[in-house]
Amino acid sequence: MNADAASGAQRPQAWADTFSTFAASLAKVHSAADALGVIIDAGHALLPVANLVSVTLRTEEGTFDTVAASDPLAVRLDELQYRLREGPCIIASRCAALSLFASSDVGTDPRVARWGPAAVEHGVQSALSVGLFAHRTPPRVGALNFMSFARGGLDTADHGIAMVLAAHAAAVLDAHAQAETAAQLNTDLRSALRNRDVIGQAKGILMERRGIDDAEAFEILRSVSQRMNVELTEIARTITTRRADL
Repeated sequence: MNADAASGAQRPQAWADTFSTFAASLAKVHSAADALGVIIDAGHALLPVANLVSVTLRTEEGTFDTVAASDPLAVRLDELQYRLREGPCIIASRCAALSLFASSDVGTDPRVARWGPAAVEHGVQSALSVGLFAHRTPPRVGALNFMSFARGGLDTADHGIAMVLAAHAAAVLDAHAQAETAAQLNTDLRSALRNRDVIGQAKGILMERRGIDDAEAFEILRSVSQRMNVELTEIARTITTRRADL
């Protein structure tokens, strides 16, 4: 077996080892920020020809934000794309099919006619971006981005590996988003239950002291809340803590 063949045979095992380490690292993190850091590190490990790696997310309003990056330069170049509404991550998040943008020479690429020359001025010559959730209908939620300081520097980057990594990144971000939503929902529910309890206690006090029914007690709370421009729960909490003064 010649050297090239041996290298080719070893590469899948190296990728498998890296992905195993990547998955193990993700299993240990508890926040989206930490997960994004793992993704950036994996991007460098799996596509070592990339000098810069970043993750772009698209907001519900349609704007973009760089939520993780290996270098401040990557953030600056991403932000330039957002201002120009043009660039690798913009294209990757909007295009159909494989949702992938690749350019060996961004300085002369007509698809990034404004961003490309500016990127070259900052030292970046080539770029590769993969849309997150490639199976979804555009526009997608963001992109995983790679940049190189060399013209053609990403030509040897395996697009399949980049897309698999982007899929992992999308899944991780989605899982953390759902977890955060669930946590917020749980917090809101607990708050609502506490508020309901204190309002119930305040109504009970008013009903006892004034000999009125439930509806009349609530109307008193609502009326005082409106007159004083104070939330009803705060009025109720004041009544429960100062019931001896009533």
